[in-house]
Amino acid sequence: MNVQIEDGWKKVLGEEFEKPYFHHLTSSLKSEKKAGITIFPPGSLIFNAFNTTPFDAIKVVILGQDPYHRFGQAHGLCFSVQEGIPIPPSLINIFKEIKRDLGIEPPLSGNLTAWAKQGILLLNAVLTVRTHEAASHANLGWMNFTDAVIQKISTEKKGIVFLLWGKFAQSKESLIDAKKHFILKAAHPSPLSASNGFIGCKHFSQVNHILTRQGKTPIDWDLKKMNEQS
Repeated sequence: MNVQIEDGWKKVLGEEFEKPYFHHLTSSLKSEKKAGITIFPPGSLIFNAFNTTPFDAIKVVILGQDPYHRFGQAHGLCFSVQEGIPIPPSLINIFKEIKRDLGIEPPLSGNLTAWAKQGILLLNAVLTVRTHEAASHANLGWMNFTDAVIQKISTEKKGIVFLLWGKFAQSKESLIDAKKHFILKAAHPSPLSASNGFIGCKHFSQVNHILTRQGKTPIDWDLKKMNEQS
């Protein structure tokens, strides 16, 4: 795989692209494509989170697990879907919590690119998936890569806000230096678990309070307004 990734990330992650696990990963993806297997997101969008949120711009990290596996959904940003695609249930609950927390009306689109452009790294732990086969690339090696991403952010940055929703995301907490960074935890926003602590978590106002306290520009969570302006 010819990795097209933002220069700051390339500098930080360069050694990962040369490791045996990454060569095995790219070889496996090429073999599946050659066999006619459809993989999401499209190749040009696999590293979309990194290209939309440069390494030097990161303020917040939201950690997801696996890309959406239906046509037209995944575009390389966790929880986000492309324009014109129905908003998935977990994202609906995220928008509902933003309204509860900040009074912001939910947008019509589930495209979260405007958040990513403000410094929110929307990182899935696994960056690809086979069509209609959830978690089909979970053991391909991507988690070696994204664990390294989290560790690099933890080591080289300071004052990043990590949002860990659900047990899987929280299993990555050990990769983060809690003395240097801020970790906010809640249940996953899925309808199966949102009532166990995601609803009412107020993470979105907390993020902005933490950023403001550090002298950083807060996040404008209002996607509806931002989409109308663009």
